[in-house]
Amino acid sequence: MGEVSLTKARPGEVAGYMATTPGLLKVCQTFVACIIFILISDPVSYDHHPALKWCMAVYCICFILSMAVVVLCVGECTGWLPIPFSKFLSAYGLLAVIMYLTATIIWPVFQFDKQYQRGGQASSKLITVAVLTALNFLLYLADLAYTARLVFVSA
Repeated sequence: MGEVSLTKARPGEVAGYMATTPGLLKVCQTFVACIIFILISDPVSYDHHPALKWCMAVYCICFILSMAVVVLCVGECTGWLPIPFSKFLSAYGLLAVIMYLTATIIWPVFQFDKQYQRGGQASSKLITVAVLTALNFLLYLADLAYTARLVFVSA
């Protein structure tokens, strides 16, 4: 994240996608997802209800696609996509926002509601995952807004 910020801060230079705000947001999104993966894996906290498995799927799908965007940009391979990169980013951004919105709602309901709890109090790890899920939702929402601005205002 520091390298992307420094690259963005250089005035007068032409910078690639990773030096833009959406590029920095992609790095932040993948970092937050890594922290979420660490917190929900020990002990496994998503296996006692199918809705929580959906949240895990959201985390995985969005992480994989964000990493793919980072790798494509760093490797300068964005032209390999069968559709324009900007349209891919817009579609993926909208999909990610919708998916993270569902996870932001579902995770707290099925982790903290007494009807669905698996015994015991909610741990600080589960609360942290709920907060990080909401944070990642906001990061994806900001990313979608910036991407839409770059695509539609610049076009």
